[in-house]
Amino acid sequence: MADPVGGAGSSGGVSSVGSLGPITSINFIFAKLQMELAATSKEAARDHITQVEKANADQKKVADMLQQCRKLQEQAKSSDDTTKMPDDIRKYMDEHGLTYSMETKGVDEPTTETADSWHNKDEWDVAIQSLQAHQDTLGTDVQTEMVYVQDFMGQYNSFTQGANSAIQSAMQTLTNVARGQ
Repeated sequence: MADPVGGAGSSGGVSSVGSLGPITSINFIFAKLQMELAATSKEAARDHITQVEKANADQKKVADMLQQCRKLQEQAKSSDDTTKMPDDIRKYMDEHGLTYSMETKGVDEPTTETADSWHNKDEWDVAIQSLQAHQDTLGTDVQTEMVYVQDFMGQYNSFTQGANSAIQSAMQTLTNVARGQ
């Protein structure tokens, strides 16, 4: 996958500033600091991009489950009977604490082993609504993570620009000294 944060100027330049030897110029010290901060912002943005990718994959999974549940609800509705919730959907719902209509066979706290997987059309509504609410939460999480990505990208750009400005200023000073100005 392409580096969505690095672009042409990745953080490889951070160590190259230090390779200039002893830095005595305030401008070069400032530039090095700016590049270190840019690298930190870049890593933070990458972490949030990973979270966005994970949430997007989870959203797709939930959308597929919703489609399956709606089909099973239609089958239950047309036959006026019950249809069985697939084990993978039930497992996902259990892992994420999502509610689905179940009968408990005399147990206070239903578990995957004691819950009834067979649902009529009305019981499917509970599972579908629960999955839809979870999908909405995932969408909100993606939006929040994208705000963080944009913030860190802004910081990265700002720090990189600050480093470039400091280097240009130092180079101008060196040019002036070389010319005797």
